[in-house]
Amino acid sequence: MQWTMVTVIGNDRPGIVARVSAVLFEHGCNLGEASMMRLGGNFTIMLMVGHDRPAAEIEALLAPVTDALGLRLHVDAIDGHLHDHRVPDVRITVFGADRAGIVAQVTGALAAAGLNILDLESDVGGSDQAPIYVMHIEGSASQGIEALQQALAGLTDAGIDIRIQPIETLIG
Repeated sequence: MQWTMVTVIGNDRPGIVARVSAVLFEHGCNLGEASMMRLGGNFTIMLMVGHDRPAAEIEALLAPVTDALGLRLHVDAIDGHLHDHRVPDVRITVFGADRAGIVAQVTGALAAAGLNILDLESDVGGSDQAPIYVMHIEGSASQGIEALQQALAGLTDAGIDIRIQPIETLIG
């Protein structure tokens, strides 16, 4: 079996997941890991699809559905590592005035301190007059939490509130 990453993006509406997954099922494809979410009125799918056909054929199967829904489609052949799960050992929450560069500054400092980001979600809160950018990050801290704290110290001095918590993986 070979694997393809299917990415679908477009205006949110009911039935996107149902129609995309139905076409794949009808053609004998196996669905692997997926991330599907609504972002600012848009819906996005990142989906690993297992099959025994060229990636171009998967794109051809999906194009009539995505075209009918007004969605953009992107398909790439990938290496499928379904059971290669990395467990995060740290959770970082960031709150700061919404401004250009906040994601680059925070993630750059974290990368320099050895953090491998496994999941990052962000949102804009507050109001139009005083927007607040919020990030929730989970990752693997190869150099430990203290290295992350040191790397982020300059950003906390600049008015960004950053909370770092260990994730206990051996509970129970």
